[in-house]
Amino acid sequence: MPAILVIDDEPGIRSTLASILEDEKYKVFTAEDALFGIETLKREIIDVVLLDVLLPKLGGIEALERLRSEFPAVEIIMISGHASIEMAVRAVKLGAFDFLEKPLSLEKVLTVIRNALAIKDLRDENKTLRKINKIAVEDIVGTSAIIRNIREAVKQAAESDARILITGENGAGKEVIARAIHLCSTRSENPFIDVNCAAIPDSLIESELFGHEKGAFTDAVSMRKGRFELAHGGTLFLDEIGDMSLSAQSKVLRVIQEQKIERVGGEKTIETDVRIIAATNQNLEKLCEQGKFRQDLFFRLNVIPIHAPSLRERPDDISLLLCHFLQAFKRQLTLEKSAIDILTAHNWPGNVRELKNLAERIVVMHHGETINGGEMEKLLDKKKNKPRETTKPMISLPEDILSGSYNEARDKFEKCFLEFQLLNNDGIITRTAEAIGMYPSNLHAKLRKYNIKSEGIKEK
Repeated sequence: MPAILVIDDEPGIRSTLASILEDEKYKVFTAEDALFGIETLKREIIDVVLLDVLLPKLGGIEALERLRSEFPAVEIIMISGHASIEMAVRAVKLGAFDFLEKPLSLEKVLTVIRNALAIKDLRDENKTLRKINKIAVEDIVGTSAIIRNIREAVKQAAESDARILITGENGAGKEVIARAIHLCSTRSENPFIDVNCAAIPDSLIESELFGHEKGAFTDAVSMRKGRFELAHGGTLFLDEIGDMSLSAQSKVLRVIQEQKIERVGGEKTIETDVRIIAATNQNLEKLCEQGKFRQDLFFRLNVIPIHAPSLRERPDDISLLLCHFLQAFKRQLTLEKSAIDILTAHNWPGNVRELKNLAERIVVMHHGETINGGEMEKLLDKKKNKPRETTKPMISLPEDILSGSYNEARDKFEKCFLEFQLLNNDGIITRTAEAIGMYPSNLHAKLRKYNIKSEGIKEK
C-alpha cells in the first residue's frame, strides 16, 4: 500500500486530503509543519509528499531542498494558493515532481499522485536491475546454471520483505547472497546488520540482539542499542542460526511475531521494522527432530529457502572465480588447461573462502604470467593436505573410555596406544619400543598385561 504524507498548516486541507486519499486505499500521514513532516519521514517509509509552500518554522521551498537531500527516493508534489510561475519553475528545478495550485482539484491531485507513484516504481525497478547486474559481476560470480538460479532467486527474494533461510557449507558464500538480497531490495539505503550467533555467548545474546539500559547488569555502564534496533528499516542477517540457544530462539520468535523489542533492563517497548535473513550450515529440520531447534521458529524463518552451493556443486565456476579474485588483487594470469583440471579435481573443503586464500597465495608466491598443472598442484600444497596412504588399519578409542575410573580409562587408552604404535611400526618390537621411548622388555610386559597378540609382532 503506497504511503502519502500531507504537510500543510491548514487543518481543513489536511483532513480533506487524508479522507480522499484513504478512500483511494493509500496509507496517509499528516503533518502541520515541515519539521514534524521530516520526523515522520524518519520513522515511516513514505512514497509521495504533498508539501505546502507557505509553512511556519520552515518554508516549503527550504523544506523541498532539505527533503531532496535527505530523502532522495521520495516524490514531492508542491501545493500553494499564492504561487507564481517563477516559484513553480524554481520548485521543479529543485526536484519537485509537480506544482499544484489551490483550490485543489481532487481529480488532478489523484492523477498527479498516480503519475508520481508510477515514476517512482520505474526508478526503483531500474535501480534494482542496476544493482542486480552489479552484484552479478562483482559478488555472485559464475556462469553455471546453479549460479544463474541463485541470481534469479536474489531478484525474486528482494522484491518482498519475506524472511529468508540460506543453507550451505561453511565458506560457500551465504553472507554474499544475503548482502545481495539487501542491496537489491527497497531497504538498500538502510543498514545491513550481521550477527554471528555462534560467536556470542548465551549470557550475552539478549543484550547483543535487543540492547540494554544503563545499569541493567554489572557491565552496563551506558545505554546500548541492540542489533534489531540498529537494523531498523533495513536487514538483520542472523548467521549460524543453528548455533543459537533455545532460550535465545524463543526471544527471536517473539520479536518476529510482535515486531517489538524491549531492551534488557528497560520497560519501554520499541517497534522494529526489520527484514530477517538467517543462514546455517546445519540441517535445521534434523535439529528440530532432536529438540535442539524450535520448529515454530524454523517455519517462521524458512519462508524463502535458498541453497548456497559448494564449489564441488559448480566446478565450471572455479577457474572464473579464481580469476575474479586475482583481478581484485590487481593480478592478471593465464591458467593452462592442466591447471584448470587440478582446480576442478580438488575437493575444496573450505569452498570459496579456500579459493580466495589460494588467490592470495598465488599473488605472493607465483611470479609468472601463466600457471600450469604442476605449479598449481604445488600452490594448492596437495602433498601436504593429502592423507598418508597406508594399508594399516586405524585404531579407534573405545566408546566407554570416558566412563569409569581414571585407572580404567588410562588402561583402555594405553592398550589402544600400544596397538596403534605396533601397527605403525610393522609389528616390530624393537622399532616400536624405540619410537615410544620404552625398553623392549617393558613393552613385552605391557603386551602381556593387555593380552595384545598378533602374528605380525616380531622382535626385529
